[in-house]
Amino acid sequence: MHRDRLSALSPEGPLALLPAMATGNYAVGDFVLHDGTRALQRLAPGTEIARKAAGTGTGRQLIAANVDTLGIVTSCNADFNESRLERYLALAEAAGCLPLVVLTKADLVDDPRAWARRAERLSPLVTALTVDARDADAAARLAAWAGPGQTLALTGSSGTGKTTLLNTLTGAAEATQGIREDDAKGRHTTTQRALRRATAGGWIVDTPGMRELALAEAAEGIDTVFADLAELEAGCRFSDCRHETEPGCAVRAALADGTIDAERLARWEKLRREDRRNSETLAEAHERDRKFGKMVKGLMREKRDLGLKGR
Repeated sequence: MHRDRLSALSPEGPLALLPAMATGNYAVGDFVLHDGTRALQRLAPGTEIARKAAGTGTGRQLIAANVDTLGIVTSCNADFNESRLERYLALAEAAGCLPLVVLTKADLVDDPRAWARRAERLSPLVTALTVDARDADAAARLAAWAGPGQTLALTGSSGTGKTTLLNTLTGAAEATQGIREDDAKGRHTTTQRALRRATAGGWIVDTPGMRELALAEAAEGIDTVFADLAELEAGCRFSDCRHETEPGCAVRAALADGTIDAERLARWEKLRREDRRNSETLAEAHERDRKFGKMVKGLMREKRDLGLKGR
């Protein structure tokens, strides 16, 4: 998407289309009906990755559409962060995508599988691969998720090797930048979302590193990632249990006997609070838009009726 047009691919080749609505209502990976110069209609996507728009507003930002697998790229160094991975896993589940954790810089550590096991412990949903993003073997290992008819989106923080991995998967030659040695964080290379053809026959969606990933309308995804905690909660005596001092709390009992980890419980509760807050904000915005639309239609009806009476 550009400010005033869409770049599209058709059987006849690339197209520049004028959008029928604001470009923020489209996502990379969308299918549209067009007449050669205009996008007439956005077709309902099979999957849709979205987040609450950055900042304090109530908007929702589309990230990608019709993605089969969300490749969550992190690295075998200080960038690895359990809470951030859980956030991306919940995003994938809410969008309807398969989650795939791709651990880069595997060539720089003694035991890459130890990093993969850390990722796999987060949720039974996780499949984790360790790769050297520069090695052609990485393309072969990811071919199953980027083959004919498959779309793989790569996301994660900057400096994890997404652009290098994209080069390997597509045979492209994009600019890459090194990581900062003091904090293992990289510099932004990708500046906009783009759809690239993979050498394995499918498609890759490359996304910029996101500094802020606020979840909204992702309650089911969060509870799927933390399925063990959600199942424990079902055993609480009270349906509105906050897992604090309530009697008969199955979650606090499991915490007391060491069945669950206190830090993981805190991360689950934090994501749920955030999602409730953001979802309520979005729902309020949707309701305001609905009421405003209803008011405008009513005024238009009155104006039309007055015009008819005048005749």
